[in-house]
Parts: sequence; C-alpha cells; structure tokens
Amino acid sequence: MYPNLYYAFKDLFGVEWTRLRFVNSFGFFVALSFLAAAFVLTQELKRKERLGRLHGQDIKIMVGKPASIGELLLNFFLGFLLGYKILGLLLVGGNIGDPQEYFFSTEGNWWVGLATGGLFAFLKWREKHKQKLAQPEERTIRIWPHDRVGDLVIYAALFGFLGAKVFHNLENWDEFIASPIEALLSFSGLTFYGGLICAALAIWFYARKNKISFRHLADGAAPALMLAYAIGRIGCQVGGDGDWGILNSAYVTDPVTSKAVPADTVAFNQTLQVNSNFYLKTFHVDNLSEIPHKSAKAPSWLPNWLFAYSYPHNVIGEGTRINGCEESQYCNHLPVPVFPTPFYETVMGLLLFLLLWALRTRLAVPGTLFAVYLVVNGIERFFIEKIRVNTKYHIGSFHPTQAELIASLLVIGGIILYVVLTRRHKTVSTV
Repeated sequence: MYPNLYYAFKDLFGVEWTRLRFVNSFGFFVALSFLAAAFVLTQELKRKERLGRLHGQDIKIMVGKPASIGELLLNFFLGFLLGYKILGLLLVGGNIGDPQEYFFSTEGNWWVGLATGGLFAFLKWREKHKQKLAQPEERTIRIWPHDRVGDLVIYAALFGFLGAKVFHNLENWDEFIASPIEALLSFSGLTFYGGLICAALAIWFYARKNKISFRHLADGAAPALMLAYAIGRIGCQVGGDGDWGILNSAYVTDPVTSKAVPADTVAFNQTLQVNSNFYLKTFHVDNLSEIPHKSAKAPSWLPNWLFAYSYPHNVIGEGTRINGCEESQYCNHLPVPVFPTPFYETVMGLLLFLLLWALRTRLAVPGTLFAVYLVVNGIERFFIEKIRVNTKYHIGSFHPTQAELIASLLVIGGIILYVVLTRRHKTVSTV
C-alpha cells in the first residue's frame, strides 16, 4: 500500500524524497480522474459542436482596462496561499509530521507567502498593462461549450466534494456527532453518490445559466464520469482509505508479510477472537458472529490478493500493527483480509467506460446515453454493495445501505428517463 507518493517512490524506485509525503495517493488519483474526465468531456463537446448539436454563445467584454483593485487583491491572495503553504512546505520538507494537520493549521512561511502574493499581483498588473488602451472598448466574443470545461470541472470538484462529505456524514451520523470538525475537514470519508448528486445539480444550474443544452452536456459527461470513477477507485485501492469489502473468511493475514494465507474456519474464528476488540468496535456489534464475511478462495491461476487483501500500511491506520514496521504512521494491516472492492470497481468502471464510449455515436436521442450511464452505474454499485463494508439502514426487516437505495433509484430513474426521452423523440419525429 502507498498512503502517499513517498512510499510509492521508495518502493518502486528506491528513492526517499520526504516532500512526497505531502502528496496523498488518494488525492493524486482523484486529481488524475478530474484531468481525464476534463479531456474526455472536451473531446465530446467539440464533436457535438461540429455536428451542430451544441452552439456557441456571444458575450460582450470590455478590453483595454487596467487591472482593478479587486483583481490585484485576488491574485495577491492566491499567490500568498501558494507561497505560505505549498512553497513554505518545500522549505521545511520532512520536518512536518501529519500533512493534513499542516494544511488545516496556521503554520506556514509568511515571507514566502508575501513574496509570492506580490509576484502574482505584479504579473496580473503587467498582463493588463500590456493590453491597456487609451480608450477601453466593448467587444463581442463567442464562447463555445468546450471552452467552459474548466469551469465545469471546478463546479464538479467543489460541489462534488461537499456533497460527498454531507452524504458520508449522514450515513455515519454517530461519528459526525462525536467529532464534527474532524469529520468535515478530513479528506477521508467521501460518499460517491453524494458527490454525483450535488455535482449534477450544480452543473445543471451552470448549464442553464450559460444556455448549454443540458441533455447534450449530460451525454458528453457520461463516459467522462465513468472514467473518472474508475481512476478514482485506483486511489482507494492504492491508499487503502477504508472503502473495501467484507472479510473473506477463507484467508487470514500473515503477521509478518501481510499477505493473505489460506485458512479454515477454526483459524478464521481464532483470528477474530484474538482481535475481537478491533472488530467489535469497527463493526459496532456485540458479538463476533454478527461480523459480515463470505468465504471465497482464489483459483490456482489467480493471486490470492484478488480475493483477499489485508491493505498493509493503509492511510487510515485501520487494523493491527504490522510486525517489524518501524514507521510512526501507516504501520497497520487488517488481521483478516477483505475483498478488494476498489480494484473490482476500477475494472468494471473501465469496461463500462468503453461501453458508453462505443454507444455515444449510436444513441441519437439526446439524454439517452446519460440514462444508460445511470442504469449501468446503478447496477454495478448495487451488486458491489453485497460484498462491501457500509452502514446499513434499518427499515423494518429491510436493511439496505445508502448506496443500495441510491443505486436502485438510479437504475429505475435511468430506465424511466430512457423510455420517456425515446417516446418523446418518436412523437416529435412523426408530427
């Protein structure tokens, strides 16, 4: 496991660059997922523009004006943050312990922050000064939908993160009540569907405001969203953020190598008993028999970790200490290995991305590709929930997870949306 890029570079290349400790593996892959999604979405919007399905919007701008006080202050503020935190971090390097604690603290380098802020303000002033005209004038320019992908990504990232945090805390209300500040500021604990719903609402509002066909935009975003999901799950797998499956009782974890080794029922129960405090607390149960698990052995031609993985050195410090680990952080593994569901979702996400990419030129009715995305996304998530660790709701004798409920609604909603759009298109075509 690689909780941050320091461990990845140390293991893969034999170098110890302490500053890489501040690049969280999960965050790194989330950033890659946004970049990949932005690229795919841009290509799709350009294709739709060439086909005449999306159109540009003429807007009026003033050119030739000098930089305003607000612009200079904004650039100073952004430069100050960059210098105070990021560049200041490069100067102190490995002298800082917890990266997350550092970024949410007041610690930083004031002089570097002020210098960087001043530089950013000067660059903005110089840029505007070069464009300055004796008499500022109004000009009309055309903005195409693909020109707005940067804004769309920012909206999706911001509201997606907020939605993911809100839905996670609703799903784990007891943990939120116990420590609300930590729950809100922590980068761990994110619910994908919460992010998807809130990001979709924000993008719908943005599209409506800027007169972009939401159906075509949604169709263009469908493959991008699926690819982003697949890449983001790589971060979950590599970092070990707790988004894994239930226990695989066919294996136990070797305390020295952290690898899954085959075990019978007796060995499995003994391991649970030895680590009873950890498992009873983790699953919030009173009896070890209530801990969710399934038994599934890997075929001889596949590695054991595809069915049972202990997530050694996971980023959330879950499990028991690894024998011989000398690090102050990230020295835990799971006593009983679990199903590596993030890996499964990465594979399924990539396959579904290819499916949506192939269908994008075959579904002529606007909005139907997004409907298909909702259906296949919901089906994939519903079934993966059967072997995932998640909080369950208790509705009489019905005990679904939040993700199962939302996945079911997505499948139903996707089917209804596809039928309604297709029938409406046929009705319009025959008129």
